[in-house]
Amino acid sequence: MRGYQEVAFRTAYLITGDASEAEDATQEAFVKAYRALGRFRSGAPFRPWLLAIVANEARNQRRAATRRAGLFLRAVRERAPENSPSSPEASILAAERREELLDAIGGLREEARWAIACRYFLGLSEVETASVLGCARGTVKSRLSRALGSLRAEIAKEGDAG
Repeated sequence: MRGYQEVAFRTAYLITGDASEAEDATQEAFVKAYRALGRFRSGAPFRPWLLAIVANEARNQRRAATRRAGLFLRAVRERAPENSPSSPEASILAAERREELLDAIGGLREEARWAIACRYFLGLSEVETASVLGCARGTVKSRLSRALGSLRAEIAKEGDAG
């Protein structure tokens, strides 16, 4: 395992783009490879076989993360607003604005979506968000700043087009 750990991690990182996900994928791949050793063809090269398992697990991790983000946005979309507008027209406008915002958030990179979700949808502090995301507080601040700037630009663009 030690002889392949670095190349396995690099492989997983190239697919996931996230060190934490890559570590998880690598660890899970080693467990799966160990369990599948009985199916390994004697005389076949071990490294490509192992890296195929790592790559598959990294892709699975990536798909799961994407699915989780999509489910989270769907749940936010379906949640009833806490402050209901006073008229049916106001309700429709609020729903349209909410949909525009969620569509714009859905277009952000995954780490930006998660930062916004933790900070604003879940109401976590910057420190709590950093802990959940496994990064520094300053990283959370910069992700939020860039994400909010992107959202402002996207919503302004939609407002100009509409």
